[in-house]
Amino acid sequence: MKEQRKNAPRTKPAVLTRLAGSGQPTVTYSIIGITIVFYLLQFVFGGQVTGLLWYAGAYSYPGSFEPWRMLTTALVHGSIFHVLLNMYTLWIFGQLLESLLGRGRYLALYLLSALAGSLGVLFMSGPTTPVVGASGAIFGLMGAFLVIQRRLGGNATQLLVLVGINLVIGFIPGLNIAWQAHVGGIIGGAVLGLIFVQTRRIRQKSLQIGLIAAFAAVLVLLSFARFFVG
Repeated sequence: MKEQRKNAPRTKPAVLTRLAGSGQPTVTYSIIGITIVFYLLQFVFGGQVTGLLWYAGAYSYPGSFEPWRMLTTALVHGSIFHVLLNMYTLWIFGQLLESLLGRGRYLALYLLSALAGSLGVLFMSGPTTPVVGASGAIFGLMGAFLVIQRRLGGNATQLLVLVGINLVIGFIPGLNIAWQAHVGGIIGGAVLGLIFVQTRRIRQKSLQIGLIAAFAAVLVLLSFARFFVG
């Protein structure tokens, strides 16, 4: 009986199979789960958590240089409506893109879009204006999906209208929406979407990885721009 138990095939619990099985949007679920956990921490500890993770342009200047905030700001949100709206949009586009791109490319798209969104804040917003939210990353997903749809011949009219509406909302006075993050994120996502489409053949895998790495390096270098010339 001991030998039989040792040699018997191992099975995963049904819950793990549904969440992490082949074809499941595991990265999307993970990002949503982590973001919700951080919002609960914000709810419990208040501004203490938010202040540790939000981003403002000043954190890219000498004397207060904390570049990791360009990514951690995507973990915190300003209200329950803010986090639910972002996570709902992530759930919609995340499932589509993760299955289309694969988990590695999709995660790279999300993180680099978040970084591009923070760069938008750095270059187009005041250095003392703090921003929170995953909107830059979300707009990056929409930008990438829009490029992929159009380049592969899909109908992207509805998506284009949706992106346009969301961009315009960001410019409405009084809503305190960081449109700069939206612009930066969608540009970053569009560039990555173009890379994915133009290097989608198997024999171009090395070229694709190289271009993604080069784009990531450009974003990182831009994040130091104010440190050296600010």
